[in-house]
Amino acid sequence: MAKDTEKLIRQLSLISYLMAERRPVTALEIRRDVEGYSGMNEDAFARRFYADRSELESLRIQLTVERPADGAAEQENYSLRPENFHLPAIAFTDKELAALQTALSLLDGEFAYAEPLRLALQQITWGRPSPLRAPEQRSVALGITASAGGHDLSARLAKVETAIFRNKTILFDYYTMERDEVGPRRVDPYHLLFQGGQFYLLGHSHERKAIRVFRLSRIRGKVSYATKAEHDFRRPADFDPRAYANRADWQLGEEEGVAEMLISERIAWQVERHFGRYGEIRNPVDGGEAEEGSRIFLTPYSSSRGIISWMLGLGAHARLQGPAELISELEQRLELLEERHGETLPGAEAKVTPAGGTSARSSAPAQGRAAGRRSASADDGEEASNGRGETAIRPERFARLVTLASILIQAGRAGERVSIEEVCERLQLSEEELREDLNVLNVVNFGGGSYVLYAEINEQAGEIEVDPEPYSDNFDRPARLLPVEAKALVAAIDLIGEHIPEGSLTSAREKIVAALGEDPMEQGLQVARAGGDDSGVARLVSDAIVERKIVELEYYKENEDELSLRRVEPYALTNGREGWYVASFDPERDGMRHFRLDRIKSATVTKETFEPRPEVDPAAEVDGWLRTGEVQASRSARVWVSPERARWAREARRMVEERSDGAVVVELSFAGVDWLVREILREAGDAAVLEPKDAREAVRAAVARLREAHATPAGV
Repeated sequence: MAKDTEKLIRQLSLISYLMAERRPVTALEIRRDVEGYSGMNEDAFARRFYADRSELESLRIQLTVERPADGAAEQENYSLRPENFHLPAIAFTDKELAALQTALSLLDGEFAYAEPLRLALQQITWGRPSPLRAPEQRSVALGITASAGGHDLSARLAKVETAIFRNKTILFDYYTMERDEVGPRRVDPYHLLFQGGQFYLLGHSHERKAIRVFRLSRIRGKVSYATKAEHDFRRPADFDPRAYANRADWQLGEEEGVAEMLISERIAWQVERHFGRYGEIRNPVDGGEAEEGSRIFLTPYSSSRGIISWMLGLGAHARLQGPAELISELEQRLELLEERHGETLPGAEAKVTPAGGTSARSSAPAQGRAAGRRSASADDGEEASNGRGETAIRPERFARLVTLASILIQAGRAGERVSIEEVCERLQLSEEELREDLNVLNVVNFGGGSYVLYAEINEQAGEIEVDPEPYSDNFDRPARLLPVEAKALVAAIDLIGEHIPEGSLTSAREKIVAALGEDPMEQGLQVARAGGDDSGVARLVSDAIVERKIVELEYYKENEDELSLRRVEPYALTNGREGWYVASFDPERDGMRHFRLDRIKSATVTKETFEPRPEVDPAAEVDGWLRTGEVQASRSARVWVSPERARWAREARRMVEERSDGAVVVELSFAGVDWLVREILREAGDAAVLEPKDAREAVRAAVARLREAHATPAGV
């Protein structure tokens, strides 16, 4: 029998024994009566029992220890209170259950935490009609699903997850984009953050002796544990992950200064509503020359290029007023943009080499530099949880067994047989995995020959026959959510937010947190608020989708720099790389349009209703520009990227050429020249359009307007 299976049986039997006894028991009784301990000598038992207790505690299953007055460890008594194992009942409304079901249907299959999310929903909806069987809703579509992004990244995520809740220091090789090099890292992992479509690790870097942020997709090779100790560190009590989730892109790092800019009346509402939390909004000083309705925006920045990039994306509506060194860099970058869109194409003197026809979305050349540089690790595989050769059990497997036991016991008590197909569907198991799980549960016991249940597969009927034992009531209620289940559940809610019309995920979240006694987002994973979002508009539009009512939008058309009034039929809310959108049919333009929520200045639900159009598919764009970030294409541009920024381009764009000086040429699909111009401006001088000619000229004209605006005093 595999060691991890032996450990599962031993730990589940320990839980069963303690709950069946309903009294404190001694270590001697546990060693004598619990499956898996009886054959051990005293030292081996002490090690195994300590390790099992520690691992169960990391799964939030807390044993109660009663020590005698003289403190003799061998006379300690142990018990497991029901409230430390069972989940309190949660009174969900039908709308909340529908909302939770919609969350699963939207995320199942792509969400990095799909398996624990499914198990968590089984647990929290215990005794109610399963939300997993509810009809699929089509009022929300997701382009961004918090997918781990392939086998390698999924494996890293799982290892980092385990290291966080076990407080294990990890070793890995990391590609640092700024320095274009790979080097070894030794990190105490504190927290995971999902932001902008990427997973990040927050942890204490031993090399830097400070907290650093690591993007999981830039970790190279395997992640391993640094030692064989049970625990390596304790997370500081004053560590607050919310501080990292509430940072803008230009604030990810050590603060360099505070940028001050004047925002024109045209978009002041947008900056105040969506970016005000990243700094401070003020009115211009009385008596100044600023236009009426304009605002002063002050925001700390850690990257001068980052804040300049964001500001250039606002065009002439943002005017930098300080500090002096930032103004100087802005002027240099505008000069660079102008120069690189002049008569001579940038990099014309460099020899052009083919890119090999591949999409260079990784930093392959840099990976080779890691050869031979990795720090020696204790072991490339899973480390022993107790230092004696046993591997740590995946929390999902433990949760699955407890959930399966509950399903089987409930059916056995009712005298019902369980469909193999139904169980495999509910728990997303193969028949082989189901058989393995049944073999484990059939030997979990309370000691003295009393087993939790006996389950046998009837091959001909395709059913499971269950005979629950008298004490199986210890498992006939849902267990508390393991940390990974709780994180999966709340992360799914936070990812989707207030975008489901059928019910309130916010109220469901509050009830789940109350039942758990803590917010899982503070214990290991946090989903940052998506850009391009507006919860108030989302709730209003959600109601209109359900009621099939026409919505009037006051919408800022960035391409034309104007506010327009649109009357649309809303069909779904959908997210993408740049934020949330309402997918709508615009009768005036006789076609589908996507309106970004953060560009909607105001929305009004009218009394006029509409009949859904059968040809409308609100999720049609999910696998297109919503997910990739590239607009629907009618044209293609060749864009030169400087050697200094080529590494970022390789990671994010379709590369078509490599230059001998380190620059690259990428291909960008675009439908409107205005969109392409904004993309180039955001590169702050590090990119230039090579072709088509009209797009190159459009960038040159936009740069000229920006230089004139920044050279003109405010209000003139």
